[in-house]
Amino acid sequence: MDFAKIDDYVLKEYGVDLKAYKSKQLIRRVESFMSRVGAESTEDFIHILKKDLNINKKFKDYLTINVSEFFRNKEMFLELEKKIKDILKPEKNILKIWSAACSNGAEPYTLSIIMDRLTPNKIHDILATDIDTTILEVAKKGIYTKNDVKNVDKDLIDKYFKIENGNYIISDYIKQRVRFKRHDLILESYESNFDLIVCRNVVIYFTQETKDKIYKKFYNSMKPGALLFVGATESIFNYRELGFEKAGTFIYQKPGGN
Repeated sequence: MDFAKIDDYVLKEYGVDLKAYKSKQLIRRVESFMSRVGAESTEDFIHILKKDLNINKKFKDYLTINVSEFFRNKEMFLELEKKIKDILKPEKNILKIWSAACSNGAEPYTLSIIMDRLTPNKIHDILATDIDTTILEVAKKGIYTKNDVKNVDKDLIDKYFKIENGNYIISDYIKQRVRFKRHDLILESYESNFDLIVCRNVVIYFTQETKDKIYKKFYNSMKPGALLFVGATESIFNYRELGFEKAGTFIYQKPGGN
């Protein structure tokens, strides 16, 4: 397989830089997809992608892995909630929060629920971004399956969801507190002055060099004292080199802010 040709096609067509991903893992995923659509060569595969818009879309979705659920690794979110309490200042303080690579919206809506519980009636600035415009449209609708909400306590289901035809629909009250935007973590610049950045189960697919670049950009976009919350398999072993302090299990903090 001539992976360079696929890399060039994906960068031009989707704006996704495959060089940033772990190559062996990515090549296995691409080969699996090629086999599934009956492509016998790189040229054959690119021809199929250009000819069949449905397969083209499926391949893009396949590359931008979209798996999420509310309160994923629930005990970790409970720990995060305690840390958020520590950085909440007097009543006037509005936190700026970023759910990076937000997938189907379950994560930013989880954050919106947490902030409503901690500071009722206060509207915080919650940004949710993803590289995949298709999944962002799904996120904006806020319609979920029973499996998506399996970690949500019943009292929160009753308060924040409406159940229709087996679907769990997030309340407008929570939905309106999140602003969605397409964003590429690797290629684009970041907003600044965040109090909390949540980026989970995404950088695991990237090379170490790309991970470090992303973490440095996160650091530079955070306020002193701000928190970075990562996934359950994404310990930042060189967090000191990047300037962070350890604040909890998979939670890191930018020094200062007291």
